[in-house]
Amino acid sequence: MSQSSTSHIDTSIGDLRVRRVAGTLGGEVLDVKLSSQLDEAVIQHLHAALVRHKVLFFRGQKHLDDAEHEAFGARLGKTVTHPTVPAPAGTRIFELDASKGGGRADSWHTDVTFLDAFPKYGVLRGVTIPAYGGDTVWADTAAAYARLPESLQRLADNLWAVHSNDYDYGADRVVVNEQRLRHHRDVFVSAVYEAEHPVVHVHPVSGERALLLGHFIKRIQGLSSNESARVFELLQNRVIRLENTVRWQWQQGDVAIWDNRATQHFAVNDYGDQPRLVRRVTVHGDTAVAIDGRRSRTLRRPEATNDAQIDAVIAATA
Repeated sequence: MSQSSTSHIDTSIGDLRVRRVAGTLGGEVLDVKLSSQLDEAVIQHLHAALVRHKVLFFRGQKHLDDAEHEAFGARLGKTVTHPTVPAPAGTRIFELDASKGGGRADSWHTDVTFLDAFPKYGVLRGVTIPAYGGDTVWADTAAAYARLPESLQRLADNLWAVHSNDYDYGADRVVVNEQRLRHHRDVFVSAVYEAEHPVVHVHPVSGERALLLGHFIKRIQGLSSNESARVFELLQNRVIRLENTVRWQWQQGDVAIWDNRATQHFAVNDYGDQPRLVRRVTVHGDTAVAIDGRRSRTLRRPEATNDAQIDAVIAATA
């Protein structure tokens, strides 16, 4: 390998070789075949690499099927199902199928922040990838906070926000497809959850402060609806500035793993009617901690009536 191609390889995380993909976040892990049988040392190096790079990419993982995908995810922590969207039969997988109503996650978000204990990691596998389009973009919410002027940091430090799965689905979309809107209403919001989170939380490993925003925010506590929307827009626009982002062009069999505590992501909806199918294994996380030590809390959740909701309740109270 030439010097020019190795000069940006980060070799300091155990034996992992990580190629930086963008200036702020994102690394491609080279020469690793993901498996539930990986040595524990490699798993620990992956945890460390996720803290450093926020999102890791792995090419050529076509050997993974649903069962091995889940088994590998379980090596990273306790896996959980989505609280409202049913998993494919016999799995704990969250599926995004563009041919179905809810299969295009084309709005900036951190996963499942409508629970007080939202996921730690997402492990996403490209099953069917369009010939063009369908990239995913991640934003570094810790870098976004660090780049705020001090006056905005002081403002954000003291704010709390209500997150809900019953959010304004059409707010950021130019065209709202009726099938997708129906899926959002009938499936995604089949049970309503709300949680209160600090707008700035402290990463439990790195100690970095990060903005906790995204499309699940319903309102900022103590502000009018107009004020809430303006403050949200001000801070959210700082998160998604291009210098805070990395964009991944999928190939079939790719896997992306991201630290959900320090990122938002967006699936670019530019592939028309082409098929696009990705599947995610979700790793349970803890409640967010504000800079003053207070923790996120549940405001609303339904009684557990099915396995998915039982999992969500367990995850939220573990």
